[in-house]
Amino acid sequence: MTNYQYVIIGGGMTAAAAVDGIREVDSTGGIGLISAELDAPYDRPPLSKALWKGKPLDSIWRKTENKGVTVHLGRVVKEIVPKQKRVVDDKEDAFTYQKLLLATGGRPRRLAFGEAQIVYFRTLSDYRRLRALTETGRRFAVIGGGFIGSEIAAALALNGKEVVMIFPGKDIGDRLFPRPLAQFVSNFYRQKGVEVLAGEKIIGLETRGNQRVLKTSTNREIVVDGVVAGVGIEPNVELAQTVGLEVENGIIVDEFLRTSHPDIHAAGDGAAFYNPALGKRIRVEHEDNANSMGQSAGRNMAAKSEPYHHLPSFYSDMFELGYEAVGEVDSRLETFADWKRPNEEGVIYYLQNGHVRGVLLWNVWEQVEAARQLIAEPGPFPPKDLKGRLPAKTSGPKSGL
Repeated sequence: MTNYQYVIIGGGMTAAAAVDGIREVDSTGGIGLISAELDAPYDRPPLSKALWKGKPLDSIWRKTENKGVTVHLGRVVKEIVPKQKRVVDDKEDAFTYQKLLLATGGRPRRLAFGEAQIVYFRTLSDYRRLRALTETGRRFAVIGGGFIGSEIAAALALNGKEVVMIFPGKDIGDRLFPRPLAQFVSNFYRQKGVEVLAGEKIIGLETRGNQRVLKTSTNREIVVDGVVAGVGIEPNVELAQTVGLEVENGIIVDEFLRTSHPDIHAAGDGAAFYNPALGKRIRVEHEDNANSMGQSAGRNMAAKSEPYHHLPSFYSDMFELGYEAVGEVDSRLETFADWKRPNEEGVIYYLQNGHVRGVLLWNVWEQVEAARQLIAEPGPFPPKDLKGRLPAKTSGPKSGL
């Protein structure tokens, strides 16, 4: 049995940020990090962004090895025994803790067919697999028109590949963008050479030689050299459930990121937290939340008592288009678009009963903090009062590289 002051289950960005948070407060306490991945902690966004634009692989590592952490890779925790403050992994090794963090993240949603033939893009291993396929493959199918699907499609096209996007929605990003902008994005991708098959559902996949053949609900056959899927993730809550922690669309945490057991914290993609600005509990699957929530959890595990009230932002690059967003960016809400140049530069506000719930900064930079402050204001705001509220400060570089 190995004894640690702190045990972190998970090896992603949240876990790495928690290590930093712990070390800000406690420079010597033993930290054990248990990860199912075979790679040490790394930044995830470059896998669908910067690494396809020439940034070196060495740039993604989080360098936890210099922070007094013992990293156990390729291990899955099978049991938590809270009364004994002990966890046991799939190799029957046991670890004790004083404080435990569940940074278990999420797993890709999967289709009901073609398991081994589809790259469910999420990890560094998935990136390596897709990169290897691009060495010989010419034509690729991307299933999904959301965040990951749009980034991977752009990345592949920028690397000279023929790309076909397939998704059941009406347009690329239609869950985020108001309809006119979503239509613009779909047409923009077509102009970049991407075949966009909206309103199509994949119902099967078969292998013919070295190629994959996707079957659609409209009896279309799509022949490609590789298939990538980005159809969302599901939070990994099963381990939390085995010890009776409160779970509802994620592991429930209080404002100090404690679960229903005081010595067990949770953070990252799999944790559901209350956000005061939005007045409700949310779960966020983006980099800003992973880093800020992980760091806060680490500090609180090391005896700080700092509430986590951060409203996370996220960003994306799609060819030359780019955006930053904060809050509830949901096309089902009322929207008000304040364009400097239609579909090229402007701010979209997402409203509910006159209150700003989210802000999309479309090719507009350095306004995320101002957008957070606006969302926190009580309102109500007539749309006309929002015109010019968040003008671009600069035309600086896109955020994705």
